[in-house]
Amino acid sequence: MEAKKLAALCRDLAENRKAEDVAILDVRGLSSITDYFVICSGGNEPHLRAIAEELTSRLAKEDGVDLRAKDGSLASGWLVIDLFDVMVHIMHTEARSRYDLETLWGDAPRVKVKKARKKAAAKS
Repeated sequence: MEAKKLAALCRDLAENRKAEDVAILDVRGLSSITDYFVICSGGNEPHLRAIAEELTSRLAKEDGVDLRAKDGSLASGWLVIDLFDVMVHIMHTEARSRYDLETLWGDAPRVKVKKARKKAAAKS
């Protein structure tokens, strides 16, 4: 799957679990480790878990996308799902404010993409 489409799909799946303030950053010219960051917030540990489980289970089951790695913890308020060309940062609202990845990667343009597929938004 093309990286930009995968990033859009990750955004859609996170939004299925009511992730807040979902952003996609194009870091292709700035990072040698990935092409896109998907950054989203959740209000508490169960919310973060729900977002992460939605992404990992649906991507593997329906789209055959393998996780390269998963790091972080619910207790830290920051989970990272590495899909090689896309890295998804699932952060507690306070952690996101503290680490402010959007400013840290301020040179990376925000990506505006259409829904990856209607089916992803319709299922929950």
